[in-house]
Amino acid sequence: MFHKEGYTIITITLLIVIAGVLATHTWVSPEWLQYLCYAALLILLVLILQFFRNPGRKSSGNLNEIVSPVDGKVVVIEEVFEKEYFKEKRLQVSIFMSPINVHVTRYPVSGAVVFSKYHPGKYLVAWHPKASEENERTTVVVRSTSFGDILYRQIAGALAKRIVNYAKEGDSAEQGADSGFIKFGSRVDLFLPVGTPLAVKLNQKVKGAESIIATREN
Repeated sequence: MFHKEGYTIITITLLIVIAGVLATHTWVSPEWLQYLCYAALLILLVLILQFFRNPGRKSSGNLNEIVSPVDGKVVVIEEVFEKEYFKEKRLQVSIFMSPINVHVTRYPVSGAVVFSKYHPGKYLVAWHPKASEENERTTVVVRSTSFGDILYRQIAGALAKRIVNYAKEGDSAEQGADSGFIKFGSRVDLFLPVGTPLAVKLNQKVKGAESIIATREN
């Protein structure tokens, strides 16, 4: 299955590949060069298809768990002062997505969307310390019954030129459900209450909707 945000690009890529195959067959010689061109076109198609893939995911639905909003690698775990919404210290968990990761963003918890805002900005590399504040980004806050307000932030990277955010204030969020998409390499930051017991560590690979980021002690 492919994400709807990729339908246009996939269609254009298919047309380019078909045209390229026909042009190569008609005008390119010798035969070894034809095969080289075919291979390059096939690689292009495969890269685009894998980038926009949208594998079916189902979270546990456990209200005492926060799941990863994206696929990628945990690159930051630290206490920071969150300036935009909380205006107090929060526990930040940042997940970096390479261009080969699934780039669907999913709700980390169930609840009500109480804040959703888009910010234009720069395109620093996604792991840059200032990316969370200076890059193009969207901030979404979901009010959950177990953890209170949970903020996640989609951040564009050097390659990511478009962030798609479906969350609107007043929406009902379902843990693991599709909440957006970031095109071509990026990062998502989670801001949790200080002291939240984490279930991940630095450099750990995670899967959106499936990997548990944090738990709430009963």
